[in-house]
Amino acid sequence: MKKLLLLISHAAALALGFAAGIYVLPILTAPSSPSTAEVNEIVAAAVFSGHFRRDLAGSDALHWGEGRVHIAADHIALEGQLAPGPDYQLYLVPEFVETEAEFQRLKSRSARVGPVKTFDNFMVAVPPGVDVAAYTTVVVWCETFQQFITAGSYR
Repeated sequence: MKKLLLLISHAAALALGFAAGIYVLPILTAPSSPSTAEVNEIVAAAVFSGHFRRDLAGSDALHWGEGRVHIAADHIALEGQLAPGPDYQLYLVPEFVETEAEFQRLKSRSARVGPVKTFDNFMVAVPPGVDVAAYTTVVVWCETFQQFITAGSYR
């Protein structure tokens, strides 16, 4: 019985350490956030803007975003914060979504803009050929865990 308890306690400690590593590693390896001046350049050029909110149906205590998102023809910037996590990707979606299931349904009709690597403000370049006016919503999605983080409607 003692060996079983030791095995369970060690396995639990290992699992907890692994989970903490997944959460902390993106924070430790994240590049510096864009400066206010850099974000303000996108704000000045923005043709659309919207908001990320914490209270979306698909967001929770570990998966959320808040702040103002600005969409220019060549860049998308956030003045705000995201919950830290691995492998965040920014997508443009043809209609507002706020859950994993809703995003999965529209993912094939969405445009992947690029990786989000910072959690306090971000700037992501829009790939050539992507027309931001053809979409209505910006979504932050974790590819590794297929997890909805946040979304903001801009049209």
